[in-house]
Amino acid sequence: MWPAVSQGTRNGGFGQGRKQKDEAPTLLCLPGLSRNTRDFNDIASFVQARGTRVIALDYRGRGLSAWDDDWSHYSLEMESSDIEAGLRDLQVGRFAILGTSRGGLHAMAMAARFKPGRITGVILNDIGPNIQPASLSRIAQSIGKRMEFESASDLAIRIAADLGDQFTNLSQAEWVKLAHQLGEADGDGKFRLSYDPALAKTLTEWEDPGKAPPSPDLWPLFEALKPLPLLVMRGGNSDLLSDATCVEMKRRHENCDVLTIPDQGHAPLLWDSAAQETIQAFLSQLAESTETKDF
Repeated sequence: MWPAVSQGTRNGGFGQGRKQKDEAPTLLCLPGLSRNTRDFNDIASFVQARGTRVIALDYRGRGLSAWDDDWSHYSLEMESSDIEAGLRDLQVGRFAILGTSRGGLHAMAMAARFKPGRITGVILNDIGPNIQPASLSRIAQSIGKRMEFESASDLAIRIAADLGDQFTNLSQAEWVKLAHQLGEADGDGKFRLSYDPALAKTLTEWEDPGKAPPSPDLWPLFEALKPLPLLVMRGGNSDLLSDATCVEMKRRHENCDVLTIPDQGHAPLLWDSAAQETIQAFLSQLAESTETKDF
């Protein structure tokens, strides 16, 4: 099934967050390249408790969605079609988007495609119109290389070794928590990352930094966000979204706010109270300024 949907109280999705009434404000959560809806557990529970309906989608080949026999279908274009199918199936009218990394690319593209008024606001989690090439190479060199671990603790050790220079203040328990977001136990007693390793084939041209193509110019796509309230979350140690890019985003978008989260990199985990309260305040402002319309 593509895409798999997390909504309300699904076990393994948003814990015990209560299901909201259909007329409640809706937040669509879209994860990063190899990530899944578990990344939104904490923020979803926080905003659900304050009246927001949360929907999160696992792209094909990730999380609860089925793997595709054709790896070339792990594309932004195919995912866009899947996202729109999910919105139709759930009969979602107006909604805001929280997009982490790749999910933010989808948010920008959706703002360009959807008719005015359908999207009420956008939250970009550590993504912008200018992507640092070194970060793409780092991701390409790691994705799909090792999928199986002895336990969540074993995976946590690996993650800490790879990302400790970006996430500089996580405890051992928090690294294990992150491991449980990235993977899950399989039927053989191992702990596996929750994505199809064939996803790595979509990034082969980025593996060698010396031969990688230039980063795409996404500033024209960013223009589609100008009519919408925009909140940008940036990890203070991010190697993908630079401070200079955030400054330029604010210069070009008059209704753009930026929150830099210290001691975190790509992408912020959204576990901390500052991030959660900032997102909630943004959603509350959207709810106050949005008139109910049918689509």
